[in-house]
Amino acid sequence: MTNTAMLRPAWTPLTIAMMVLGFVVFWPLGLAMLAYIIWGDRLDGFKRDVNKATDDMFSGCRRSKRSGYSRTGNVAFDDWRDAELKRLAEERRKLDEAREEFDDYVRELRRAKDQKEFDKFMAKRQTARDRSSDSDLD
Repeated sequence: MTNTAMLRPAWTPLTIAMMVLGFVVFWPLGLAMLAYIIWGDRLDGFKRDVNKATDDMFSGCRRSKRSGYSRTGNVAFDDWRDAELKRLAEERRKLDEAREEFDDYVRELRRAKDQKEFDKFMAKRQTARDRSSDSDLD
């Protein structure tokens, strides 16, 4: 939808009709539409402010930064979990490296295919030029 939509926070015939209809059907709907007409253009900023306030309020609830998990109090379990997380991180690194190698391989295959197609095109073009120049000489 574009910014020129009919239902926008302004005094348009559609918004006025919806406000009147809202008051007729159920007065809080009409009041809500009136509020939208008056303050609707500020909704994006309001939403952004609410999200920031909520993020700030709950930022203290985040887990510890060391391993992504809080300590349980059981040293043996915490050590085992840390070792497993390190092992998984290493596996993830290996998978990422393999993916990069494969992406390079596929990129090289595409380049080779494109080069082959281009060479074929140029050869056809040169053959067509040679034929036209031979026919011009006759």
